Amino acid sequence: MAVAVVFPGQGAQYVGMGKQFYDEFPEAIEVFERASDRLGIDMAALCFDSSEEELALTENTQPAILTVSYAIYRVVHKRLPKVSFFAGHSLGEYTACVASEILGFEDAVFAVRNRGRFMQEAVPVGAGAMAAVIGLDARTVEEVCSKVGGVVQPANYNSPEQTVIAGKKEDVEKAVELLKEAGAQRVVMLKVSAPFHCVLMEPAAEKLSPVLEGMNFKDAAVPVVSNVTAREVVKGDEERQLLIKQVTAPVKWYQSVLYMKEQGVDLFVEIGPSRVLSGLIKKTDRKLKCINIEKPSDMAKLEALS
Repeated sequence: MAVAVVFPGQGAQYVGMGKQFYDEFPEAIEVFERASDRLGIDMAALCFDSSEEELALTENTQPAILTVSYAIYRVVHKRLPKVSFFAGHSLGEYTACVASEILGFEDAVFAVRNRGRFMQEAVPVGAGAMAAVIGLDARTVEEVCSKVGGVVQPANYNSPEQTVIAGKKEDVEKAVELLKEAGAQRVVMLKVSAPFHCVLMEPAAEKLSPVLEGMNFKDAAVPVVSNVTAREVVKGDEERQLLIKQVTAPVKWYQSVLYMKEQGVDLFVEIGPSRVLSGLIKKTDRKLKCINIEKPSDMAKLEALS
């Protein structure tokens, strides 16, 4: 059995995420305390006791999801079968880098706190937008976006029939109408604070670059599959550059899943809040086996594998 461990990105958060692991396992408490010490905030309070609105602020969401996902990973990693690849969706790629030992946890949580802030600052609130396009292939979505002529482009290739687009609000709205005419089953405007993974994020990439350049990136103990290339990365310096590009580049999620499948992966283990990635993996290829580890009771799914 070849196994890939995958970590969720922004949108998976909810108040109370990770609390059961925190209450039961010292390893999880330690991860939360390390995050709190590095950022100067009470990470447990943010994840367990804040409002949905406070947790949804991008600069809070990103370190919170990374902390919860890595805390769960620290508890379960010895129970996992041998891992062939790590991967994550957008922010989740940072968790993958920590799990693969490319990047230290304190550096990663500091990087994504700043990444969230830089992304929020890059575009005035309300000037950008994102929309999920369901029921059209990626090539058609790309062609429609190119016809709009403004700033709108694919931001997430989530599954073969779900692509998220991002850009200037008026251009995204034009694209939405054209995509409906092109036969999309549904096009849903997303409640997001900024248009992620498009050229409008260039100021964020420019600010993030020196932050990452100042950090120690090691070569991976286990390969990470990059969102930018949908290919494996082992060299730390290469992954650093890809994380900078990732801010403005689309997330090639389903292409990453298919790449791992081509390399022999037949089990995906999603670790972290919610189970968004398990759903996207199933929509990419229904034959692929997925399990998600979100609560301590989910660890029984790992025991069932042995």
